[in-house]
Amino acid sequence: MSAGTDTPATGGGTYAPRPGAAPLPRMIAAQAALETRMLLRNGEQLLLTVVIPTLLLVLFSAVDIVDTGEGKAVDFLAPGILALAVMSTAFTGQAIATGFERRYGVLKRLAVSPLPRWGLMTAKTLSVLVTEVLQVLLVTVIALALGWSPHGNPLAVLLLLVLGTAAFSGLGLLMAGTLKAEATLAAANLVFLLLLVGGGVVVPLDEFPQAAQDVLGLLPISALSGGLRDVLQHGAGMPWGDLAILAVWAVAGLAAAGKLFRWE
Repeated sequence: MSAGTDTPATGGGTYAPRPGAAPLPRMIAAQAALETRMLLRNGEQLLLTVVIPTLLLVLFSAVDIVDTGEGKAVDFLAPGILALAVMSTAFTGQAIATGFERRYGVLKRLAVSPLPRWGLMTAKTLSVLVTEVLQVLLVTVIALALGWSPHGNPLAVLLLLVLGTAAFSGLGLLMAGTLKAEATLAAANLVFLLLLVGGGVVVPLDEFPQAAQDVLGLLPISALSGGLRDVLQHGAGMPWGDLAILAVWAVAGLAAAGKLFRWE
């Protein structure tokens, strides 16, 4: 080759694809999409997140089991069932699924990827939000068919659902990231049952002694169901007290999960 012949440049940065991690937002979005597909394909999770809330709504609306006060039973029950749907997905379902991901080594493999711990938690929370949109639509359609007449500010409802999701997601990830899978399975189901009964979902808090009401009213499920009921049943304005309780649980739960969560 003569000295005057042109040679191709081989400077740095000319090769594609370039090695290295994808941008963080893209990694979180991809992980969130994967988490959502896995959640929707899991039959046990669908039973917990869709079938049980729907059956409770239909059963307690059709049969006079619990005294829900004046008005139609569905007007009392629908907000509580919406809160239950959030708890079942963001807390119970996510805690169990994540706990067994730790046991089977899935999270251990993710730990060596460029996705940071808080990025994984963000992706899981986003997947929960997508699932909850489907839950809310389903519960709303069924409740309307049963004669539900919702009122109130949609923005207040949205804030309650988002903060409730953050609160339960943080608690679920904290449980899954610190306990063994079997302990998480037992504890998450036990908490689900206890909060179903004592969180104002299907049984009014007025049915409990005053001392118990004061304690139960500080739980995230009580704040979520009570806030949704105040807005959707009674047409109240922004439920600042319930929002504050949910915000405290959300900050505390997510902060603790971010600090104590173990990959294996």
